[in-house]
Amino acid sequence: MGIRDTKMEAELENNIIEYLVSNQGYVYIKSDEMKISFDRKYAFDEKRLLEFIKTSQPDEFDILRLDTDSGKEKFYKQLDTSIRQNGIVAVLKNGIKCYPSSGTIIFYHALDPKRPSSYDEFKMNIFSVTNQLTYSDKNKGLELDLAIFVNGLPIITMELKSRASSTGWTYKDAEEQYKNDRDPKETLFSFKRCIAHFAVDENFITFATKLDGKNTRFMPFNKGTTVGGSGNPINDSGTMTDYLWKVFLKKETLTNLIRDFAYISVDKVKKTETLIFPRYHQYRVVTRLVEDVQKNGVGSRYLIQHSAGSGKSNSITWLAYRLVEVDYKDQKAFDSVIVVTDRLNLDKQINDNIRKFIDEKSVVGHAGSSTDLKNMLIDGKKIIITTVQKFPYLFEKIGTDLKGKNFAIIIDEAHSSQSGRAAASLNMAVSGSLGNEDEFEIEDKLNELIEARKMPENASFFAFTATPKAKTIQMFGSVFDLYSMKQAIEEGFILDVLKNYTHYENYYKIYKTIEDNPDFDKKKAQKKIRNYVEGQEFPIREKGEVMVNHFLANTVNKINGKAKAMIITQSILRAIEYYHIVSELLKNSNTGYEALVAFSGEKEYKGKIVTETSLNGFSDKETPEKFKQDKYKFLIVADKYQTGYDEPLLHTMYMDKVLNDVKAVQTLSRLNRSAKYKIDTCVIDFANEPEHILEAFQPYYKETKLEGETDPNKLHNLLSMLDAKYVYEEDEVDRLVDLFLKNSPRSFIDSILDKSVERYTALSEEDQVEFKSGVKSFIRTYNFLASILPIGQVDWEKKVIFFEQLIHRLPTPEGDDLSAGILESVDLESYRLEKKNTIDIILEDEDGKVEGLGIGAGKKNEVELDTLENIVSTFNDIFGNIDWQDKDNVARQIKELPEMVMKNEKFKNALKNSDIENIKREYHSALKEVFRIIMVDNMELFGQWTNNSNFSKWLNDTIFDEIMKKNKR
Repeated sequence: MGIRDTKMEAELENNIIEYLVSNQGYVYIKSDEMKISFDRKYAFDEKRLLEFIKTSQPDEFDILRLDTDSGKEKFYKQLDTSIRQNGIVAVLKNGIKCYPSSGTIIFYHALDPKRPSSYDEFKMNIFSVTNQLTYSDKNKGLELDLAIFVNGLPIITMELKSRASSTGWTYKDAEEQYKNDRDPKETLFSFKRCIAHFAVDENFITFATKLDGKNTRFMPFNKGTTVGGSGNPINDSGTMTDYLWKVFLKKETLTNLIRDFAYISVDKVKKTETLIFPRYHQYRVVTRLVEDVQKNGVGSRYLIQHSAGSGKSNSITWLAYRLVEVDYKDQKAFDSVIVVTDRLNLDKQINDNIRKFIDEKSVVGHAGSSTDLKNMLIDGKKIIITTVQKFPYLFEKIGTDLKGKNFAIIIDEAHSSQSGRAAASLNMAVSGSLGNEDEFEIEDKLNELIEARKMPENASFFAFTATPKAKTIQMFGSVFDLYSMKQAIEEGFILDVLKNYTHYENYYKIYKTIEDNPDFDKKKAQKKIRNYVEGQEFPIREKGEVMVNHFLANTVNKINGKAKAMIITQSILRAIEYYHIVSELLKNSNTGYEALVAFSGEKEYKGKIVTETSLNGFSDKETPEKFKQDKYKFLIVADKYQTGYDEPLLHTMYMDKVLNDVKAVQTLSRLNRSAKYKIDTCVIDFANEPEHILEAFQPYYKETKLEGETDPNKLHNLLSMLDAKYVYEEDEVDRLVDLFLKNSPRSFIDSILDKSVERYTALSEEDQVEFKSGVKSFIRTYNFLASILPIGQVDWEKKVIFFEQLIHRLPTPEGDDLSAGILESVDLESYRLEKKNTIDIILEDEDGKVEGLGIGAGKKNEVELDTLENIVSTFNDIFGNIDWQDKDNVARQIKELPEMVMKNEKFKNALKNSDIENIKREYHSALKEVFRIIMVDNMELFGQWTNNSNFSKWLNDTIFDEIMKKNKR
């Protein structure tokens, strides 16, 4: 290193030391003095350590005989053992026991605002800084740039680099120095001896809590730029990174970090320990929220937009713990902190983490049932962890007045747990809006319901989400704290799933199977044809082969051979079909790999009822853990594990489902978790256009902002339109609301609704569509607005009660299905897949916008008729033209099947006299009998029906539907 290089680095070093001494009250220990005072064997500053104990605990100093060599050696050994076992954080927080003393030896005095004497004790602490520390007995030429000590115990080390030097060295070179030159076998660098090791230059800061050679993982400790990316904003008054020594190395801030943030996380399964220390944004959001509560008290709402990869679990843990302790006007701000999550693993994780800060078991409670939740709220349990599933039961279960208590409600993924009736239930529970049920005035009860839907004044809401929807922003206000997707990607905490994106086009050719050229609803017909052709055996198998071949050729060796894939399907039936095809292809590959399927409920397949459990061979609850096994490479899902599922080994996603907006973001984000050896991801998309995926992701890349708030006056306009349809009368609304709130017999309510239903059915089809959609819009919008508007509307509350009873009684306008018969008039002639270019989808570097909630009624869709010939031609133009074998003969055979089935006497009898289940049973028997008779002359059709499950399912359903239509069943 040249003179200029040394000078630049020394200047940064001196700036830090000078600021800590002049402004933060640190003691500077020169390197020559530390060569004498620093015990390299035990890695502490012997002089400051003994000085602190003698000053703060003179009796213990004498009992331990720390003025003698033998007494010091025994004490040093015990201190060293305690740090090795429990870590420096635990020793600073809790002290140690050391014979012959019967007390606890304290190594740090923390500030406690409730204990005035703590301020004098805190002044006894000796914060010191030293540079060019000779730390090794093996190689005394090795020197550390900077070290921070508290009462002689090291807590932070730093390696500094200057971009102004001729070498241009940066924090990256400091990281390499830690990895290559700082041996973790040296006591100072051994695990848990220090809280953090920082790599610093003028622009960037990173830290590691464990040095492990080449495997050392450094985490960013940067503010983020003004445009939402990684790094730090320009600092007009100094270097970009001076917040480290000007803010974080303040004595009070260090106390906060030691007491309220740093802890050891233990994985009992893997038998590993991790020292947890906050990244900058985690410390920032928790501190800002706590300070706002201290300033403004209870009743505020906070929206925290933190991307995947932000470490939300830890942020929520730290926030919950801090909110328990926070005061407002010299009193506890909250009686209980409720953590609500829809991630089932999070409640245990938070529970375990909080216990690192609070030893009392009585403080933290897991509400496994609504009864548990009720009792914990009443008893004042400090921290209550529950799941979103408990929301709907809170209103009916709690039934007590809690207005005298204050609550902090932390919501994990706000959009899924704070909407509609679920939110109203929680609001009513904590606000104590459950009055005397014996005697009440209707008006009072209505006002009570209005208040219940609002976020109560005795609760503060802290909503964490990566993808805030318009409703969420309108309910909670603009983003309080941002850690963007852009920053998370640039810092390496998540991967950019829009890189390496490949789109496949599906091409089909269909043909007419009838001589006539009738007119059909063009739009509906096109949709039906596409669903039909994509549900055929050949397209599914073709795509399945592309998926398996691609995985075995490109993905299988990713992530050091541990990579896995997920297939997103359109429906449960499609997932089951893919499962069987992919399983067959994997078996034929002789790789030993297998697939799993995931869906909810049960489905009939090939005449049998199947479930996720029956197909996989184990309980559906075990699927996430089983999928971790090396042999399982594919997880095929239908509306399951597309949100909240965290499996870092997922590398490739095969999309065969159209996804829009936030659903696309949440689904593709299953791939973005980082893992060792995971450097990229891959998306193969058979269903979505790249530009649609770009549109879905753009609003959530940086800060999400609301564009156009919901206008409450539009509800007046909507209600005027509904009133003008004369489906109900005002006195009927009043009477129904009265009956409903008094829990009157259902028959009384139904008699009022019958009149409205009768008037509704007398409307034209266009008016029916407008009225029913308008009622739905009113209910949805009012339930939302009632939670955020300062003043309620009694008339609106009456109407929403009436509409909620009425909506389920209103039949959907049937109209004429002008696409009926289209599938009987066409058939699939050919199909092929065409791979487009693999691209990187690039997001715009700007904040995103989401539209406010729309209010209004729907209109009947205008039908565009077209001839069958034109529809077939248009479909083939859109989805491709290729020549395969002629299927006219098969089409003719299929057209004859309904008539042949109808000749079966048992089936005809069931069709006339039995219920639908018996009809289906006799139909399947009749169809089997028909195929037994015709199979010799129709072997091609019979072979497909017998061996091709997808074709068989389609044919069975198509023939049955045709027969039922002709017989008007």
